[in-house]
Amino acid sequence: MPAEYVPGLEGIVAAQTEISLVDGANGQLVYRGYVIADLAEDISFEEVAHLFWYGSLPSRAQLDGLAAQLSSVRTLTPPAMTALDALPTNSDPMDVLRSVLSMQGVLPHLQKPTIEHAIHATAALPTILAAFHRRRKGLDRVKPRPDLGHAANYLYMLNGEEAKPELVRALNTYLVLLADHGMNASTFTARVIASTDSDLISCLVGAIGALKGPAHGGAPSAVMDQLEQIGTAENAEPWMREARKRKERFMGFGHRVYRTYDPRAKILKAMCQRLNPKFYDLASKVEETALAILHEEHPERPQATNVEFYSAGVLQAIGLPKDFFPPTFAVSRVAGWSAHVLEQAGHNRLIRPQSEYVGPQPRKPVPLAERG
Repeated sequence: MPAEYVPGLEGIVAAQTEISLVDGANGQLVYRGYVIADLAEDISFEEVAHLFWYGSLPSRAQLDGLAAQLSSVRTLTPPAMTALDALPTNSDPMDVLRSVLSMQGVLPHLQKPTIEHAIHATAALPTILAAFHRRRKGLDRVKPRPDLGHAANYLYMLNGEEAKPELVRALNTYLVLLADHGMNASTFTARVIASTDSDLISCLVGAIGALKGPAHGGAPSAVMDQLEQIGTAENAEPWMREARKRKERFMGFGHRVYRTYDPRAKILKAMCQRLNPKFYDLASKVEETALAILHEEHPERPQATNVEFYSAGVLQAIGLPKDFFPPTFAVSRVAGWSAHVLEQAGHNRLIRPQSEYVGPQPRKPVPLAERG
């Protein structure tokens, strides 16, 4: 008997994982048994990466070792540097990230995925983005600092000077919050590629391609576009009601899994209020208005703010340009992607779902001369 067709594979279990749990009904995100609220502001991104790759939070010695490994492989390979220099300065940063990371992986030893490869890729992404950012502004590249942590070094390479501690902490929290999120589209893409026994870089390049889509990682940029169009708190309701008349969706609201407030959004909302009060004043009014309108239209549907809405304000406060929001998402999610690739490779079975054919039944071809 053929399997039932489920659009978007919604509700279909495609893998068993120990990496993260997205509890949509209760609004919880759990990393290997740790609730995200207990990790977000007190744990470093490096600690979360260790948790994903090795299965436990690190000791001080283990953390120091991982930090040293990450800092030692932040430079790009010659093929990657050549690719970076060849790309137009008006390229989409996600395209730059995908292309240059692909060239970073043109090495014979990058075949069967390993934690070492995951460390190399995780270290490379901030370097790629920072180098491109400097190049398109006509500035010299900034070499990575081995004495700085992952978040601090990313901001240092972008700006050429050490960032304020509160901005480093904010970026670190963002990286922790976005590091993994169950079987989302980009993670599923990475696992499908991994199931073919491909190398880690290929898996990550595919994941970046999936993340680029506006229905996935591109949403924070779309939130900024929406807020810029609204302009003022007083304009929120008239603008949003007109948008609904045009059948436009509100960016930053609703989620495929969560049926309550996204737990990551709660943390980012508080950070946004503290770091970016001007953005917050407008965003909170837009949030209030959007949720009220959505409830009016569909009171039976749970509607809540998702992670993209306030992450836009946090990333703006940190000083990132709008088109760097999606690739900075990738800087975080690479830890989760690589962990999923390693997990898939550890007990692999080719991911090969069926499709339901709905085309014409078998028929005879008409000779070319008779087709008119």
